[in-house]
Amino acid sequence: MKLNTTDELITAIRRGDMVVLVDDDNQSSNEGVVAVAAEYVDAGRINFMARKARGLICLALTEDRCKQLALPPMVESGHGEKAHFTLSIEAAEGISTGISAADRAHTVLAAVAQHACAEDIVQPGHIFPLTVQPGGVLNRAGHTEAASDLARLAGLEPAAVIADIMTSAGELAEGSDLVEFAAEHKLKIGSIVDLIHFRAVNERTVKVVRDGQVETDHGGFRLRAYQDSYAGDIHLALTQGDISPEEPTLVRVHVSSAVRDMFSTHAPDRTSWNISRCLQRVAEEGKGAVVLLAGEENAADILGDVDIALGRERVPGPSPGDSAVYMTVGLGSQILRDLGVGKIRLMGAPIKYNAISGFDLEVTEHVDVED
Repeated sequence: MKLNTTDELITAIRRGDMVVLVDDDNQSSNEGVVAVAAEYVDAGRINFMARKARGLICLALTEDRCKQLALPPMVESGHGEKAHFTLSIEAAEGISTGISAADRAHTVLAAVAQHACAEDIVQPGHIFPLTVQPGGVLNRAGHTEAASDLARLAGLEPAAVIADIMTSAGELAEGSDLVEFAAEHKLKIGSIVDLIHFRAVNERTVKVVRDGQVETDHGGFRLRAYQDSYAGDIHLALTQGDISPEEPTLVRVHVSSAVRDMFSTHAPDRTSWNISRCLQRVAEEGKGAVVLLAGEENAADILGDVDIALGRERVPGPSPGDSAVYMTVGLGSQILRDLGVGKIRLMGAPIKYNAISGFDLEVTEHVDVED
């Protein structure tokens, strides 16, 4: 896939041009969005997204901007990729129905104005804000964060309007379709992978604050504690053996679950990875890394894990913890790179982890808990 450089994308965004952002640079199953800096939005650009890209038109906003506008999440305690939607919005003044391209552009500009406040917008509306995760693509390798990062790197308000690119048949465009779309409309096209490389040269959002040897029920491990410079959270990594980027390393990146990890529970018909099982497998092989990311469990999360353990709820495919890892893939990737990991034998289900190649990581194998 022939792509433009991150520098070229930043220049295009600075000029007010739209660009195409794709997940990766070497996957046929890429998904892509059209993105433009929010402060350059007008009726023409919104109309293009509606008629040509065809996907849902969303507004990427930082956490601080969402607080400035008093924008709450669309669903409290949401999980997964859609958890960052806030309530939809409309400009409080200066619009008619709100659905026209001009009205939607006006709503975007009202939301990203320098001194915008909650009284400048109303809910619900026809623009769908998404909260950018602090740290951008270095924490979450998503289109939302990538578009916001590009606007910030261009010296603009870190807000962007994005829309998924759909085919004429109504399916998400992938791979060569995205390249053809960009060529047809003379848009620059670039990848989140390259943006991660661009930022990772000089930026990191985690640092080691503790380091030493510990004894566990499964033997001795090296323990490193990492602190997230944005949220202040502490993430832990336990390793054994000599880890090198060239040799495949047994890895688990795990978001903590009180029920699953403290009591080693699992669904009656499906055993899942927990910290104890991960450490045991690493100890058996003599080399590996287990990363425990800080999680925020509420009452519903804990009761959900209790229900799974009691057999009252069957959750097919990846566990809720895996979806949480997806949302924080950049954090885990930074830690793995610091540990020296390159090729990964992943203890976990085969799910797509956006743009981890941007951190020079590659999943070469998925290891099932019952293997």
